[in-house]
Amino acid sequence: MSDRYTYRVTLSAEDNEYVGLCVEFPSLSWLSPVPEESFAGIRQLVSDSLADMQTLNETPPQPLADRNYSGRFMVRVPPETHRDLAIRAAEEGVSLNRLVSARLARDA
Repeated sequence: MSDRYTYRVTLSAEDNEYVGLCVEFPSLSWLSPVPEESFAGIRQLVSDSLADMQTLNETPPQPLADRNYSGRFMVRVPPETHRDLAIRAAEEGVSLNRLVSARLARDA
């Protein structure tokens, strides 16, 4: 089950080492001078945490990969931004939704 979680390894400038992280377990991290060791370390730490949670009858977080997404979410922006985006969409001949969706996809 620990393989279903979302992991990331990044360089920590503060520690001058690589830090392994798991999105679903934000309080856990693993430092190592080698990126592969950071990845292996955080995966093992998550696996150990899951075993502890099972022993304590705690519910583990649902992996992001297993969640259902509707494809819809609400974003609040200042009225000026809304107007500017609506004008840009009209100028490009697309819907506001298509314009914003394309920009989000480009920057993701």
